[in-house]
Amino acid sequence: MARPRSAFTLWSQYLAARLGDMLVNMRSPEVNLRMASGIGDLLWRFDKRHRNRAARNIAMALPQLPAEEQVQIVRDSFHHLARLAVEVMHTPRHINPQSWTRRAALKLDEMSPVVEMLNAHRPLLLLTGHVGNWEVMGTLLALLGYPIHALARPLDNPLVNDWVAGIREKRGLSLITKWDATDRMVEIIDRGGVLGFIADQNAGDRGLFVPFFGKLASTYKSIGLLAIAKNLPVVCGYTVRTELPLQYVMGVADIIYPDDWAGQRNPLYYVTARFMRGIETIIRRYPPQYLWLHRRWKSRPRHERENQPMPSSLRRNLEDLPWMDQPTLDSLMQPLPPEINQRK
Repeated sequence: MARPRSAFTLWSQYLAARLGDMLVNMRSPEVNLRMASGIGDLLWRFDKRHRNRAARNIAMALPQLPAEEQVQIVRDSFHHLARLAVEVMHTPRHINPQSWTRRAALKLDEMSPVVEMLNAHRPLLLLTGHVGNWEVMGTLLALLGYPIHALARPLDNPLVNDWVAGIREKRGLSLITKWDATDRMVEIIDRGGVLGFIADQNAGDRGLFVPFFGKLASTYKSIGLLAIAKNLPVVCGYTVRTELPLQYVMGVADIIYPDDWAGQRNPLYYVTARFMRGIETIIRRYPPQYLWLHRRWKSRPRHERENQPMPSSLRRNLEDLPWMDQPTLDSLMQPLPPEINQRK
């Protein structure tokens, strides 16, 4: 349970955040993004703990890359984190109904089926991961006339939380907190709305363990359960930055339709594994724009924790996945290497 903080602390944090936002918006995005890259470099040099964690994650997930390329991705990941903070503060002023066509390009070949569903007011689940700029995705879709209702954890400081929520909602992104999530999600779906999730978070020891870069990763069951219960398409989308300041590309890596899981022996496992595969596909396309600092593989399945063989039921679920191959299955059956066991 979080320790209560004084009003002085809450207001100090809030005023510091507002001051930082004011200073950022006094200068051009180009200047601030160059500064953010410099801050990212400082974090990369001096934050040894997170630098080593990111390096271990990348070495496990992308072992085929040369060592020097892995090091560069670690460094780029720190740049990405710092640039993301600046982009979030610039978004309300620089991405609006008049400017968005100059700021974003849509991969129409990927997005056409999604646009058709949105135009038909068909409810769907829109998923992404901590890759690219997920905040801009909601803003752009709202500007296109497709408001997104996103599940978000409230910040610990209520003053900062209300201010940040206002920034997010300024362009049409509606937020759902965990306190009223279930009822509101059902209501939104029933009226043909779109629910957005950041779906690559660790779900704890009781999550569903599905493949993610060749290792089992705990993933929330709720997304798959909702899709199956309400017969909803699941879209794995992304918005990534280009080389130009505040310029983005939006696309879709996969769409999972109800017919896809209808014949599966374990529909929930299939849906969950497939949307994580979609997010992995996005990350493989844009590895420098992923937050490799996260402890994505922190929770481990029970058989790993107890040093036991993989249960036959889990192996059967893995073997049933249409895209599963023997090398990947062999990797999944091996426990997380001790040097990257993130429970420690």
